[in-house]
Parts: sequence; structure tokens; C-alpha cells
Amino acid sequence: MRLGGRILKNKPRPKLAPVLMVAVLLGFICFSAQSDDETGASFGDLLGALTVSDFQSKTDVVRLLEQSGDPRVSATLQAMRDGRLYYRKEDESVVVVERIDSGFRLTDVLTEADAGIVGRRDVKKISVNNRLRSVIRGAIARLSLTNPDVKLRLAAVKQMFRDATPETSALLREMLEREEDKRVVDAIRAVVALTDLESESVDTRLSAIETLRGSLETEVRIRLVALTGLDAEGNYVEVNGIVREAALEVLRGIDRRIMFYGSLETVFFGISLGSVLVLAAIGLAITFGVMGVINMAHGELIMLGAYTTYVVQLLMPHSIDLSILVAIPAAFLVSGLFGILIERGIIRFLYGRPLETLLATFGISLVLQQSVRTVFSPLNRPVVTPSWMSGSIEINSALSLTLNRLYIIIFTLLVFAAILYVMKHTSLGLQVRAVSQNRPMAKAMGIRADWVDAFTFGLGSGIAGVAGVALSQVTNVGPNLGSGYIVDSFMVVVFGGVGNLWGTFISGMSLGIANKFLEPISGAVLAKIVILIFIIIFIQKRPRGLFPQRGRAADS
Repeated sequence: MRLGGRILKNKPRPKLAPVLMVAVLLGFICFSAQSDDETGASFGDLLGALTVSDFQSKTDVVRLLEQSGDPRVSATLQAMRDGRLYYRKEDESVVVVERIDSGFRLTDVLTEADAGIVGRRDVKKISVNNRLRSVIRGAIARLSLTNPDVKLRLAAVKQMFRDATPETSALLREMLEREEDKRVVDAIRAVVALTDLESESVDTRLSAIETLRGSLETEVRIRLVALTGLDAEGNYVEVNGIVREAALEVLRGIDRRIMFYGSLETVFFGISLGSVLVLAAIGLAITFGVMGVINMAHGELIMLGAYTTYVVQLLMPHSIDLSILVAIPAAFLVSGLFGILIERGIIRFLYGRPLETLLATFGISLVLQQSVRTVFSPLNRPVVTPSWMSGSIEINSALSLTLNRLYIIIFTLLVFAAILYVMKHTSLGLQVRAVSQNRPMAKAMGIRADWVDAFTFGLGSGIAGVAGVALSQVTNVGPNLGSGYIVDSFMVVVFGGVGNLWGTFISGMSLGIANKFLEPISGAVLAKIVILIFIIIFIQKRPRGLFPQRGRAADS
């Protein structure tokens, strides 16, 4: 590129004094024509100026980069903010680094090409301080304001809540005239109102307070609290009485909304916990209700389902998003087959002897735990959450729903609906109900009760394996995974009514929600103790649970 009769070449340049370099670059930007080649050269020279050590100079360069209009600026500033922007010591070319075992993998910012792998001493980080980081954050937000993606524009406006200044307010007022999305418009008005809170005019401040009515943004609440007469340290400061009363009124409304959405979030987490309890207990409800078997190995069947998920991901390392869909039927088959083997090999010889059955299944649980420790080691195994289950749905600033828990709730409802269909509309379900309600009469009608027991135990064990798949997404996968849920599963089954699926569902959800509401008050451990005491008292009054089983054999 030609500038004043001289040809500028891309070669290493000696470092100028920081202030002089910035001044020269500013003059260069103003002088250059706006062709594509010249914009690229301007971007390259600005990158070189970032290698100076003076933070004020780098701040000026960041502002020049923001004004350059180059499409590479946003990604460059994000890398700088995240501490991934470096420069080579040999030629001072600016690069984005990715840490690897042997050093750094480089990507040239100017050409966006792979620049190879170098040692840690071959590059130097372009450092930032808190003030410069704030400037970079604001620049990224302003660059995102013109993005065609509504979500990115909304995120950019919300980013400005922390850095609301008269300059950003002026920029947003201009944007407000052409913005069409209502959510973005509301966010812009809230940011503008935040800057108006600093106005000397009482009417302007009152109007801004009214605009912020109902806003759930954290920064809005902080600024309104300051208008009530308390500074950041809690000391009282003089505030106009009318302004203070208006701020207090709006704050009370905001606090009520925050409390309401906080309760909704607690209910969501309670339903999520309840879904896990239902999945863990529904298989036990089937086996316990049909055969009267106290299966202490039920938790280990859940554990097998979780480890099946881990193994499936090992076999599908490049298809993690699909692995969970493969793991569900695989876990059902693995745990179901183990359940049938346990029933055919041990439990069928112990019917009618509940104490021996309890001890036998407890021994099986120890064997399964030790087998898993031998095969997979005692350490927890990592199970990767698929990308479509990661993240959350943000309803507003006070309420967000995590996707993994939301999918578990949906999955529980699907499993429960499938079990209801099997039990109500298939011949297996009819035979299971017949055996559970009156075993002698079912045998007299030609039903092979022993095979019904085997398939029922396999069905309950398979559902336990499916529960393990769900648990692998919310907790650690280890040999002791099932031990933490066996007691809760029995509580759910007994509280809901032995052998009643709807009772299991309702009791699981109820206990999950109650647990989440008690935890903030009493703590997690004490909350479980309180619920256990409640169930003990409840069973004293209603020994058969919420929904007792009906039939001639129900009393036996």
C-alpha cells in the first residue's frame, strides 16, 4: 500500500514509544482511504500496536480497532479479554494461542491461518488490566449491537448493564430507533434508564425509576438500592425524599417478583429431584409390589445402567451427542438381564422368606460393587453430557432452567407413560397385575407365575438401568452411586403405596419438591432426616401408603 510516496511492507518494525505510536496510528487511520486493502493494512498496524506495554496506549488502540470496522476485531478482542492473545517474540506477529501439552498452538490473527506449534518461551502474552478489560468488554458489546442475530444483540445490551455510561446511552438511543425486537427494546430502555438515574433532574430520575419497574437485572436492583439512601458499604447518604420513596416502591415490587421466580426455580429443582426418585423407585415398586422381594441390590442395578452409559461413550467417542440415545436401550438390556439372572439364580429359591431375601440381595449388591471396582477401578468415571443437554433456558434474569434436568423430567414422564401402557394394555401387564393381586388364583388360571416373576424382576431391573443413564448426567458415576438412592427408593415406594405406579409417581415428586424447599432452611442432611421422620409418622397412620394396593391378596 502506498502512503505519501512510500511503500509500506509487512516486516518487523522497531518499537516506537507507546504514546508516539498511538499518535502515528491515529493519524494514519484518519489519512487512509477506505478501500479493502487499506482497511486490512490498518488492522495489521493496529495489531502491532497492541504489543506495547503501556496500558493507556493499548486502551487507545482497542478503541481504534473498534472504529476500524474490520470483521476480525470482535474475535480478536474476545481472545484478548480471555487472555489468549499473544505475540511471537521473533517477529512480533499477533497470534491467538491454544494450550497443548507440548506448548502453544498458534493461529495468526491477521491471516487467520494456522501458525504452528511453539514453546511457551517463544511467545509473550498481551496483558490487560481491569480498566482495559472493562474497555474491551464494552467494545465487544457495542460491536455486537449491529449483529443480525437477535440473541447476540440482546446479550450485548445486557452486557452494558454493568458498564452503563452516557456514551453507551447515546449509542443505545440511536439503536432504539431502528430496533424491532421487543425484548431488545426493553433491555435498551432499561440501560438508558440506568444512566438517567445519575441525572440532576428529579423528574428525569423519577421517569427512569418508573421505566425500571419490574426489571429483574441485578445491576438495576443495586442502583435502586443506592437511591434508597444506602451506599455500597451500607452507610446512609442523603437522597431526595421523592426519589427515595419511588425507588423503595419499585424495589418492593422487584423483590416480590424475585421471590416468586425463586419459588418457581425451587419447584423446578424439586420436580427434577422427584423425577430422579421416580426413575430410581419405579422399578422397585414393580418388583416389590408383585413378588414382595426387598431387593437391596436395586441401587447396584442403577449403577450398572450408569456404567453402561460410560462404556457406550467409550465405544462412540466421536458421537457423544448420539451416545445417550444408544445408552438408554443398552442400559435397559444390561440391567434387565442381570435382574433376570439374580431372580432365576437366587431369589426364586427364597420366596416367602423376606429376611433371607434381604440378606441375599445385600450380598449381591456387595458383589456387584466389588466387581465394578475391579473392572473400572474405585475412581469415579467421567460421563460427558451431550451438547444438546448442556446449557440452560433463560426465562428471565431471575429464572433459568438447566437443560439436563429439563430433559430428565421429560424422560421420566415418557418412561412412566411407557410403563403404564405395558401394565394396562399388554398381556404381560395383565398377568403381572393378576399375580400381584392374587397369586394362587392366577396360577389356577394357567398363568406361569414363575416366569411372570422373572420377567417382572427383569422389567424392574431394566428401568433401574435406565434411571442410571439419567443419573449419569447429574452426578458422579462410581461404585457407590446406587447406595445413595436405595433408601430414598424404598421411602418413595412405601410412602406412595406398595405396587401402585401412580402412588410412586406422586410420592416421588412430592418428596423431591419438599426436599428442595427444606434444604435452604435446614440444610441437605437435616432435610432428609425431617422427611424420613415425616414418612415414619405417616406410615404409623396409613400403613399401606397414599394409594394402597387392592385385591384379595393385598392384605397378605
